[in-house]
Amino acid sequence: MITNFDPFLKAIMTPQLISKQPKLGTTIFTVMSGLAAEVGAVNLGQGFPDFECDPQLIHAVTKAMQEGLNQYPPMPGVLPLREAVSQKIENLYHNHYDAQTEITITAGATQALLTIMLAVVHPGDEVIVLEPCYDCYVPNVEMAGGVVVRVPLTPGTFKPDFDKIQAAITSKTRAILINSPHNPSGMVWRHEDMLKLQEILAPTQIVLISDEVYEHMVYQPLQHHSASSYKGLAERAFVVSSFGKSYHVTGWKVGTVVAPTALTAEFRKVHQFAVFTVNTPMQFGLASYMSDPQAYLKLPQFYQRKRDLFREGLSKTKFKLLPGEGTYFQCADISNLSVPEKDLGEAEFCKWLTREIGVAAIPMSAFYGDSFDQNVIRFCFAKKDATLNAAIERLARL
Repeated sequence: MITNFDPFLKAIMTPQLISKQPKLGTTIFTVMSGLAAEVGAVNLGQGFPDFECDPQLIHAVTKAMQEGLNQYPPMPGVLPLREAVSQKIENLYHNHYDAQTEITITAGATQALLTIMLAVVHPGDEVIVLEPCYDCYVPNVEMAGGVVVRVPLTPGTFKPDFDKIQAAITSKTRAILINSPHNPSGMVWRHEDMLKLQEILAPTQIVLISDEVYEHMVYQPLQHHSASSYKGLAERAFVVSSFGKSYHVTGWKVGTVVAPTALTAEFRKVHQFAVFTVNTPMQFGLASYMSDPQAYLKLPQFYQRKRDLFREGLSKTKFKLLPGEGTYFQCADISNLSVPEKDLGEAEFCKWLTREIGVAAIPMSAFYGDSFDQNVIRFCFAKKDATLNAAIERLARL
């Protein structure tokens, strides 16, 4: 056994890799969370709850463990959970997905999205991504060998610009990725938006990837319009959802993908060799917990109250609040704020806000490939009331 390597020898013996992702670095979420921890700031940057989930869900998972449900489950997920997902979608969105052949349980939505890309995107295929977008979308396309085609959502409203989407479609377009309710803006697609997308895609062979992880966080008077509700979209769509978002257990990393049988078959070819399957007792626990739909049916009211609490607090500042239609994010325009350090862009403002005011947020520019700066930052209000009130008290100094 060789021990006590000379540092120089160790350096020259380590294989030198040519990075497959040379442009990728540390995410803004890691940077801002690290800074928040360093200075003791209230972290409203990264999107996760700081409160516990329902004890009944913990009990259901514990019970599954105690009953010996701790070995490998079937590759697509345990059947009771897939059946529960099928029933939920049928009840809410009036479309039936076969639990055996059209529903797969995944290790969170991020794994689901990467697996979809690896399953359907060939080298050189184009994938339309609407910006600003969640930070895993572009790397996922590129890791599959695809070419990212960035189409901006309308600045200010973040509504889809269908003329630009139509113009971006070419003979090489393999897929389009949409997200509603939208992270980071909180914008919600309307019924007419879904119909327009259906019309545009009708004459094509383009695959739709619909990220709907915030499906149960849409606030009155709006409602969520799932791609699974529209025949012309559902027949070409992978629809992604997340138990972590819906049940306040983001660390469990359990999600779902539903798609027609032919698309699911291709998805599972990759899924089985990426993760094979997902934590067994959590699947059984989630299946049991889903027998009462009130947990997700009451989620809009739960988060709308938190949104309203946070918005009311910020209304006393010079933040200009954007509409908070869905998700657990609130965006704010910082153009009217006076700060000691002039002409700060979004990213530098967020660092200043964290250090000097003691509240961490995320710059909207982090969600654009070209770091487009429009003086907008994003807060997460999936926090205890005490956390939100502490943040509001600090932000009131502005």
